[in-house]
Parts: sequence; structure tokens; C-alpha cells
Amino acid sequence: MKALVTGGTGFVGPRLLRLLHKPTVLTRNPERAAGKIGHLAGDIIGWDPLEGPPPPESLEGVDLVFHLAGESVAEGRWTTAQKAKIRDSRICGTKNLVSGILQSKDGPKTLISSSAVGYYGDRGEEELTESSSPGTDFLADVCVGWEREADVAREQGIRVATMRTGIVLGAGGGALAKMLTPFRLGAGGPLGNGQQWMPWVHVADLARLYVHAAEQSTLSGPVNAVSPNPVRNREFTKALATQLKRPAFMPAPYIGLRLAFGEFAKVLFASQKVIPQVALDTGFSFQFPCIKEALKEILST
Repeated sequence: MKALVTGGTGFVGPRLLRLLHKPTVLTRNPERAAGKIGHLAGDIIGWDPLEGPPPPESLEGVDLVFHLAGESVAEGRWTTAQKAKIRDSRICGTKNLVSGILQSKDGPKTLISSSAVGYYGDRGEEELTESSSPGTDFLADVCVGWEREADVAREQGIRVATMRTGIVLGAGGGALAKMLTPFRLGAGGPLGNGQQWMPWVHVADLARLYVHAAEQSTLSGPVNAVSPNPVRNREFTKALATQLKRPAFMPAPYIGLRLAFGEFAKVLFASQKVIPQVALDTGFSFQFPCIKEALKEILST
């Protein structure tokens, strides 16, 4: 099957590309992409998701699309302008991609589109599966709109899976890279009381789960792309400190993080006990289901 990937130069993208055979990559900067992932890609074609549908030739002969592109939610304060970037990159970008897919002759029949566990909002102790209702905050609204645009393709006969991704852990970037410095300095600790649930996933399992969703011809709709074992923040903190052989006794108060990160601090303190029910029901086997083993593998590379 011929695959096309958007967002192939991000943290997850190269891991997914390694599991595919010379896919086409759509990117805003083909020259930079060639230097980073050229050895993993077939064609690299320029496309700005906010400017309109992809070039028609990019979709010719493509069976399957993996849509990973989107502005990071963790970069910078959530100003009005930054929130607009986050929203538009996901909702408008997906709308333009789907428009191109539907306009293509004999085009892709499957779309695996990224989404996020932000869909659920802050839910305390509630166990969340793919059938759970959405939240009501900014990120939840973005995710609802994001998935709605992907589902336009489903209405036209395309198989669509939306991957509600948790905190992605892996070497060389992602969420973990932002945490390591304070922990290595002995200044790490839980967020507040550390009781909130953290839905996480090892980047290797996430890439494999994208491929699993593509290969399971009967799988459609939302897929919780998280480990089957969510952990409380304090448990994650303890596991990370143990792996780094550092103390972790300095809790980060909400007010301090609110001053540092603005509205994004709410996301850091949100509790989401998300279960990957669809992945488990369709036979997916997690290579790193537990946080201790995942951190050990990541930090030893």
C-alpha cells in the first residue's frame, strides 16, 4: 500500500516513517524535511495546511493517509494568537486535507488522523474509553472540531480513525525532554498533590498503533492512543526520579505554573484516566505497557 504522511518531521513522524515503505511526505519546508527524514521518505512535497488542499499529484495512487500535522500545544504561552494557531492548524489543516482527498480521483480509502486525549477535558477519577463524552474546555473544543473535520471523509465512504494521543514519551524530544533538566538537578517533583491521572504512551508503541489502525480494515472512529496503564502524576514522578537516581520532593504549585505557562497550566494539572479499549479489543500488543520499563528503555538510549 502506498502511504502519505503529514507532520513527518515532528517527534512522532520519523518513528512512523521507519515502519512504512518510502511514503510520500507533505511538509511546509521540503528542503529542511529532506535533510531530516529524506532517507525515510519517497517523495517530499511542499504543502502549507492553512493555504488549501494538498497538490493533486501528491495524492495520486495513494491508498492511505497518516495525518500528524499540527501546532504544538506546549510551545509558549497560550495567548489569543497562539490559541488561534493551535486551533487553525488542526481544524483548518484537517479540513483542507480532507478536501484534497475527496477531490482526488481514485484517491485514498483510509485516513488515520491524529487527535488528543484533550478531547476528554479534566475528568478526575472517571475511567475514560472511546465512548466517553467530550470535555468543555479549549483543548476539548479543538479536538471535537478536529475530529469533526476528519469525519467529513467518513461521510463520503473513507475509513477514518482518529488517534486520541496521550503524553508521548521517547528519547530525544517530546514531553520528557522538557522534564529532564529539573529532575537531573534534583529539583523535580509532582504537580500539586500528584493525584491526577496521566495518560501516556511510549513513542514506539504510538507509531506501531498508527500502523495497527491502518491494517485493521474494520477499525474506524476514535482510538485512545495511550498505554493500558495510566499512572498518577506522583507515580510517574517517582519512577522518573528513580530511573535518574535523583530526589523528587519539590511539588510544583499550580499558581507558580500558571504564572509560567498561563492557561496551559490547566492542562498540566488535568486528570484523565484514559483506557485504550479499542486497541486492546482489536488485539494490539503494547511493547511498553508499564511506566517503569518505558522510562528505563528511553533513558538508557
